[in-house]
Amino acid sequence: MKTKFKGIIFDIDGTLTFTNQLIFDSFNHIAEKYLNKKFSVQEIIALFGPTEDVILRQMFPDKFEEVRKDYYDYYHQNHNIALLYDGIKELLLDLKNSGVILGIFTGKGKTSSLISLNFLGIRELFDMIVTGDDVKNHKPSPEGIIKFIETFQLKPEEVLMVGDAPSDIKAAKQAGVKIASVVWDSYSALEVRKLNKETVFETVEDLRKFIFEKETV
Repeated sequence: MKTKFKGIIFDIDGTLTFTNQLIFDSFNHIAEKYLNKKFSVQEIIALFGPTEDVILRQMFPDKFEEVRKDYYDYYHQNHNIALLYDGIKELLLDLKNSGVILGIFTGKGKTSSLISLNFLGIRELFDMIVTGDDVKNHKPSPEGIIKFIETFQLKPEEVLMVGDAPSDIKAAKQAGVKIASVVWDSYSALEVRKLNKETVFETVEDLRKFIFEKETV
């Protein structure tokens, strides 16, 4: 199988992995234990952007280390509720076998990213992993995409960004790479569809067909 892309960058949550619920549960574990309250899904989503460490440090400046350990312990111990979406592992293996350079660009911090990628058995498939801890500016800044392009000496038009959020679209556009928006578990599907009217995919199989479609002459 051949694809016109030499490099493909994936987001993690809501794109590769069914981890959104685990994130919501982890934040609410902390909120209930330390604040005696529970956040709504929208309240948790509103926190997204910075890494978990940044969010937790802002919320608990005096108990950060204790809360941080508690958060990641919960995230790791309950990771059994998080899965890869059907067809993702096979897609990644086929891309790898086709010689495509694979990358990760996520707003998650390094700790949670590696917990998820290791737990689900896909860490070794990626040639480069850029987390929120590895950039100065989080999405929608294209910093992580640019790192990938420069590291592997690719042209922007040879690279595809795959993600489920509006920030993925904005980052891809700023970097000059193609975007594939996936909405099989996106909490921002309506906004995604407004920003990207051409390459939105509801299933992994549809994404696969797009990636491996033959170029027309």
